[in-house]
Amino acid sequence: MSDKINSVNTQIQQTAKPILLINGLSGAGMSTALQVFEDLNFFTANGLPPTLIKEFSDLAKKPDMQHFRGLALGLDMRREKSSALLQELIPALDAMRKDGQNITIIFIEASNDSIIKRYMTTRRPHPLEIEGFTLESSIIKERILLEPVKQHANIIIDTSNYSLHDLRRFLQRKFNKVKENTSAMHINLISFGFKYGVPKEADMVFDVRFLPNPYFSDELRPYSGQDQNIVDYVFAEKSSLDFRDKLLEYLQFTLPYFDSEGRYRVCIAIGCTGGRHRSVAMTEFMSKALNQSGYAVTLEHRHLNLD
Repeated sequence: MSDKINSVNTQIQQTAKPILLINGLSGAGMSTALQVFEDLNFFTANGLPPTLIKEFSDLAKKPDMQHFRGLALGLDMRREKSSALLQELIPALDAMRKDGQNITIIFIEASNDSIIKRYMTTRRPHPLEIEGFTLESSIIKERILLEPVKQHANIIIDTSNYSLHDLRRFLQRKFNKVKENTSAMHINLISFGFKYGVPKEADMVFDVRFLPNPYFSDELRPYSGQDQNIVDYVFAEKSSLDFRDKLLEYLQFTLPYFDSEGRYRVCIAIGCTGGRHRSVAMTEFMSKALNQSGYAVTLEHRHLNLD
């Protein structure tokens, strides 16, 4: 019977949504880590007392939380009695794991010199400085207070030689599990009409008003770039196909450089005069092609029904 129970618990744990408990030294990158997990569609909360972990973990089981990939909770363990809190926390976490909860403790640290440089740059006070400690002594004291937490961590990340982009990129690649070889960066593709205005959020804008225009055909005008007869018309000429293929080649060359900088999102806008025919046909093609290349793509036809 016990073997069957253990087997069931194992299956539950494999399918349970992850609960990431994040702790670490001030200035090491906890806030950046939580922002990354929020971008990856985790429910996040920061400054959480350990006593509330069980209550928050129960949230993951509620129906209205099912669209989240999991929970990423930043813990506040910077108290004199953190070791005592830890003595209560670890058995509680063990019990939650036996109950099928998929829990990972992540500890983020950095060298004293790195943290001092970061505080000197931001000119913000260390949380323990308000208690009368100098910056360096605050870092040393916090390191001592959090050492027991570090000892129980499943993952330890040293950000001493990391920029914010490096940390973001590391976490994206480690925890983005859409599919193997899928980029953590999201591509927003927008078709639009120049007569209505260029999308302000666009990182790159491409003009396709030189392509064959179905608008001047009474037969084709009612259709859109989502219809096959419009697609056939727009890409009937070799020059249209050449441009389409060259644009895709350019994006496939450029986007990995954005990705390597830790960008979460790149917005690409493609426009024609009214935003109904040519730009729609082009963004539809690019959406399918980039998705096949491993990018997570969202597609918006902003002015499709305005012309």
